[in-house]
Amino acid sequence: MEYVQERIATLHEFGGTAGRDGNLAHAAADAVAETAVVVPMTAREHENPAAERVLSELESLDPTPTAVFVPVRADADEIGPFRNWLESFSLPIRVLWCNAPRVDALLADAGLDGEFGKGRDVWLALGPAADAGEYVVVHDADARSYEAGHVPRLLAPLTMDYAFSKGYYARVEDGRLYGRLFRLFYAPLVRALADRHDAPILDYLRAFRYPLAGEFAATAALARRLRAPRAWGLEVGTLGDAFDAAGFDGAAQVDLGRHEHDHRAVAGETGLEGMSREVAGELLRVVEERGVDPDYETLQERYLAAGDRLIEQYRADAAFNGLAYDPAAERDQLARYAGSIAPPDPDRRLPSWTDAPVTPEAIVSATLAVRNA
Repeated sequence: MEYVQERIATLHEFGGTAGRDGNLAHAAADAVAETAVVVPMTAREHENPAAERVLSELESLDPTPTAVFVPVRADADEIGPFRNWLESFSLPIRVLWCNAPRVDALLADAGLDGEFGKGRDVWLALGPAADAGEYVVVHDADARSYEAGHVPRLLAPLTMDYAFSKGYYARVEDGRLYGRLFRLFYAPLVRALADRHDAPILDYLRAFRYPLAGEFAATAALARRLRAPRAWGLEVGTLGDAFDAAGFDGAAQVDLGRHEHDHRAVAGETGLEGMSREVAGELLRVVEERGVDPDYETLQERYLAAGDRLIEQYRADAAFNGLAYDPAAERDQLARYAGSIAPPDPDRRLPSWTDAPVTPEAIVSATLAVRNA
């Protein structure tokens, strides 16, 4: 058991009745009634056991969230059965068909067309969610170990006047370490940058124990200020905005125990290798905008050196816990990810909802128009 506090408030799970009893637990539970939950899904989540567990756990919350927004990216012949399945749960479900023709046309008319992915999907829900509740909680749908208690745990810091809260958890499954994109890409890249630069943004990015976790909570006011990258850089981009809006004193992280997720292959555009390019672009944009010069001529080399040192630390930690560990395979991932380190592309983030040229009501109406057509 450890009690270490980072530069941001770190709420640990010490065992016993943590998060279940006491005034804070009651305040967090009561806050659920003022919370809109966002759970992004794609066609592969339709009737998926992990997604079903997430929704079933949310059904057990008492009080019930004020709304559960599910932004769905699916083909036209899939959205009907998907919507019927989602609405079979005893929840105030609000389905947003993210790639509906009328939604695409609405965004195009507003000059917001272009690439799409998880970030765009979550952004479509953030505006309506911020209008629906005082707080917004975002959860991924691929956690096979999800518990309803994660919602009030993420809300607990917000009831203590923090504006942003992020979950962290262990990724140890089947006798081995997971969390590969964080361990082998994000962590050594940020370490390489921090070894060269003394910058508050790097201290902030290093303070979160699992910065690529998809679970976070924010006040509605902060949620409206988030500028979402369109795809897999969402988590890093959110931290950049949280740094500006909440800073060190307004942010917290909460221990959510151990998570078991669906896993992606490493190679290919749909694997971790492709995701690393999105994460790299957003991370490097975040630090550049806040005064860090990455020195791209040497950054790959510095990243590989930092990664090599971390692999030795992971190897020791795995051995200490009796876990299987393959340093050669880990170094192969390092080499694959190194190619993602390059100056970021032009900024194509979506605007904050405080500045958006469309309204949350228009997004919801476009989705409802599709349903009623």
